[in-house]
Amino acid sequence: MLKPNSKKIISTDLDGTLLNQDHQVSNFTKQVLTTAHQKGHTLIIATGRHHLDAMPILSDIKIPFYLITSNGARIHNPEKELIYQFNLDDAMARSVLTADIDDEITSVLFKEEVWMTNKNNEKLNSFQKEMNYPPQIVDFSQVDDLSGIKILFTHSDNQKLEQLRQNLQLHFSDQFDFAFSLPICLELLHKEVDKSKAIALILELENTNWQQTIAFGDGFNDEKMLLAASKGLLMNNAPIHFKQKLNHLQIINSNNQDGVAHYLNEFILKE
Repeated sequence: MLKPNSKKIISTDLDGTLLNQDHQVSNFTKQVLTTAHQKGHTLIIATGRHHLDAMPILSDIKIPFYLITSNGARIHNPEKELIYQFNLDDAMARSVLTADIDDEITSVLFKEEVWMTNKNNEKLNSFQKEMNYPPQIVDFSQVDDLSGIKILFTHSDNQKLEQLRQNLQLHFSDQFDFAFSLPICLELLHKEVDKSKAIALILELENTNWQQTIAFGDGFNDEKMLLAASKGLLMNNAPIHFKQKLNHLQIINSNNQDGVAHYLNEFILKE
């Protein structure tokens, strides 16, 4: 249980959680986060996005925060310094990206400065506020170096991605976990990488523990983070099967209703 009147570690996902449907942090949410900082609480933003993609979106948040990106493969401290990284080696990424995958599915490899993809995808492009993390269209079988940060697949049909997940699990379940960050995004999470593991490293730096942590999320890549926190909260816009799986967790307002901010305002900042 969270101790009343204590300094909290507030950890939140980004898409579908802190961001509204326009991929922005609302003014109300920014105000609440500022108040939380002024009261001594620590903010962690944990996202599947690449850090070059996430940072411009968060530039209007004028308080210090830890940034976990690529589902835990990178951690930046409040001074925007890289303090942790994990990379996929070439052989590991190549074995996945050159597997038998439906041509309609968009495959993506996050690298440090660009994201490699087998096709242009306007939906993915629209997620960026500024195109400072550009796509590079490639034939993965012809790329010399496929080492990188993270792999994801996207398609408008969730059933196609679910079939891909089942197929990949047959061959790669010893190396990767598989999670839908959004119904249209299937993410491969290396066994060494997870938002909860990244948060645990930050808790050590902050000389605190999970008992002081509150977490917000909406996707399967948030699951371990939500379960590890003293208080895990699910967004109302989370997929129904995710809410059913974690049916012991409290459900709050959707991302478009500023669910995170309203919960913090009512239950944390008024204490």
